[in-house]
Amino acid sequence: MADPTAETPAPINSDSVRRAPKVLLHDHLDGGLRVGTVIELARECGYDKLPTTDPGELAAWFLGAAHSGSLERYLETFGHTVAVLQTRDALTRAAAEAAEDLAADGVVYAEVRFAPELHVEGGLDVDAVIGAVLNGFRIGTEKAAARGQRIRIGALLTAMRHAARSREIAELAVRHRDVGVVGFDIAGAEKGFPPTRHLDAFEYVRQQNAHVTIHAGEAFGLPSIWEAIQWCGADRLGHGVRIVDDITVEGDGGTPRLGRLAAWIRDSRVPLEMCPTSNLHTGAAPSLAEHPIGLLTRLRFRVTVNTDNRLMSDCSLTSELTDLAETFGYGWDTLQWFTVNAMKSAFIGFDERLALIEDVIKPGYAALRGT
Repeated sequence: MADPTAETPAPINSDSVRRAPKVLLHDHLDGGLRVGTVIELARECGYDKLPTTDPGELAAWFLGAAHSGSLERYLETFGHTVAVLQTRDALTRAAAEAAEDLAADGVVYAEVRFAPELHVEGGLDVDAVIGAVLNGFRIGTEKAAARGQRIRIGALLTAMRHAARSREIAELAVRHRDVGVVGFDIAGAEKGFPPTRHLDAFEYVRQQNAHVTIHAGEAFGLPSIWEAIQWCGADRLGHGVRIVDDITVEGDGGTPRLGRLAAWIRDSRVPLEMCPTSNLHTGAAPSLAEHPIGLLTRLRFRVTVNTDNRLMSDCSLTSELTDLAETFGYGWDTLQWFTVNAMKSAFIGFDERLALIEDVIKPGYAALRGT
């Protein structure tokens, strides 16, 4: 007999998914600015290379450039956002607005990454860059809390894989880990710049009992993933979509067979920071229906759902989850599973992760399910 006290589950749409408590592990600070902020900061610092200063036209330009099917073309869009983030005030503003925007989207925990080495053209040193961003996160978190929106944000420090400052950035990540930095990352074009070029940085981070996530398996294939995991000791994989190259499915609906690397990653519960819309834009997947996240979710890899670059891809975590639910028929149980996967995989302490899962995430989804 049905429980007469049970409520009807909320329909899955953008409004209801926005109310769901969500967790975001892969989001770039310089890829998530408000378009109006880009224009205002450009005017303040005298940057005159924006394609347009009309907000609607600029938003369309970012999306069009990002949706080129090329990771290299996608990365070019960051030339504009990085150019306007060269002062302490600009970095603090961007970080504060990121915290507020994510909280307004129902994100209760986020790890936002940025590359300190990209923000020193205006005379700041890397410590000042980090301090400005962390201050912004504090300001934005407090403003969100005043509106009743709870969010916890950790920073990930990114080193550029084509540069030679990874050991320095790794040391910065360890130095600032007690004031808001939760881990270390490398990013940039994968092809020609394997993660093993930065082995000393990864070894240092691991020796210091700190955390590592590596962009791998986005535009390049299995060798990038294998090096990131087996040589560099990544705790998580940024994207990791190309792990499907090690999975064979015979015919339509056949039983998938996992190669040794795919099986190891699934068995070891290595988190995959999947960014569906961004992957479509960079050509890593031809359509959402054909995105590897469908197969990887069915095979119960530790899949997490992320935004990557909210400005360039015109997305939010709400839109990502809503689109996945519509495309693959996912219900609240699967959306909760994505969220718990992410919270389990966060680079903060076990007690805090467990408290967010038990006290915030599970009750939030139970209310939406009507249970």
